[in-house]
Amino acid sequence: MPKLTKIIVDKAEPRDRQYTVWCSDLKGFGVFVLPTGTRTYFVDYRNANNVRRRMKLGRYGTITAEQARTLAIQALAEVTKGNDPLEARNSVRKAISVKELCELYIAELEAGRILGKGGRPKKASTKITDLGRINRHIIPLLGRKRATHVTKADVTAMMKDIMAGKTRTNEKTKKLRGKSIVRGGLGAASRTVGLLGGIFSYARDELGIIEINPAHGVRKPKDAVRKRRLNEEEYRTLGRILAKAAEDERYARTVDIIRLLAMSGCRRGEIIEVRKAEIDTIESAFRFEDTKEGQSVRPMGLPIAEYFDERDMDGDSPYVFPGERNPDGPFGSFPRHWEKIFAETELADLTAHVLRHSFASIANDLGFTEITIAALLGHASGSITSRYVHTLDAALVMAADTVSGYIQALLDGAVLSHSHYALDRGSRKAALARFLSPQPDSAHPPEAVERLAA
Repeated sequence: MPKLTKIIVDKAEPRDRQYTVWCSDLKGFGVFVLPTGTRTYFVDYRNANNVRRRMKLGRYGTITAEQARTLAIQALAEVTKGNDPLEARNSVRKAISVKELCELYIAELEAGRILGKGGRPKKASTKITDLGRINRHIIPLLGRKRATHVTKADVTAMMKDIMAGKTRTNEKTKKLRGKSIVRGGLGAASRTVGLLGGIFSYARDELGIIEINPAHGVRKPKDAVRKRRLNEEEYRTLGRILAKAAEDERYARTVDIIRLLAMSGCRRGEIIEVRKAEIDTIESAFRFEDTKEGQSVRPMGLPIAEYFDERDMDGDSPYVFPGERNPDGPFGSFPRHWEKIFAETELADLTAHVLRHSFASIANDLGFTEITIAALLGHASGSITSRYVHTLDAALVMAADTVSGYIQALLDGAVLSHSHYALDRGSRKAALARFLSPQPDSAHPPEAVERLAA
């Protein structure tokens, strides 16, 4: 047993089962290593009743080996006085309120130690959303209760209060002309219960102050399914609205962004905050560094590739759409412009998500499969789709060209007809013959092409 140092802990490789590395220099001090690679410092001792106790001191990476050693020495010193340091710590923790628990969770969140999708630290945008739900819903409704006294019934009551709009508020923020509008509702209630479950999991797994998570098993309301999509006439209406808005030079950039959203199916933030380095018109791809799904490679339809080819990308800003007052940041006037463009129009209820949903619906109308549509949208929840979107093949780019081109034509006022790919042999042979038809300078005679098609 060597003296427990950073070098020793670094070398402790994970195995199939949890194991312990003890310190030769300080009896009872050690680190256990989980199969996941997580390493946690602890100290073992026997209390005045000769009961063996194990007190966690902190995770490797959160505290250093020397800091853990100091905590272990302090704990063992308390034992020699007849005290039980673990019991004392638990007594303090068990007395904390939900508000105090949330504050501990927020500190971990800000330090990047709360993990989200794929085991990655939660994104900045997710942190902001979590903080809003904690401060606007959880603390006002449950903050005064002891964390150990919260029951499943308490969580259910909180959820129903949020659904009923009890925490509804509308107040100014520190931003210029900024507002914080909290409406509550089904979606907010369901997602807040999910977040509270994560906070109580932290209280159980990291702090050890509860044994059962009171948010688990709470029946959450189904979020309202957003079925709104644009039909073809509405796309033409959208095109007319945008053409009129573009006559005002102030809205030209916003109009471009809206058209790109419609033709790409991207999320609003992905286009507004797209960086020049993420645009690859040679391979016809968006190469997003950081999205809701992490890194994402997405096919770019030909109308979008041509737009970026024609756009001046030589400015100093890293963003395709830089801020008007701060070119080092992304364009910030989009929400205000959107509101003015669509106010008192036939599409006053339009949202960026509706454009994304409509893109997927058009792709479905044109006969593309769910897995292709998922790849076009950047969904990476399934293993097949995850593999599919790392590199782009010609079929996926063709799909993006088809959907983007179709929507572009609708925005420009065209009346189109579409059909699914014909699966009868005659139609397929005809399509293949057209694909293989020689160019004027081709060395292949027409007879060879006919044989290939046959």
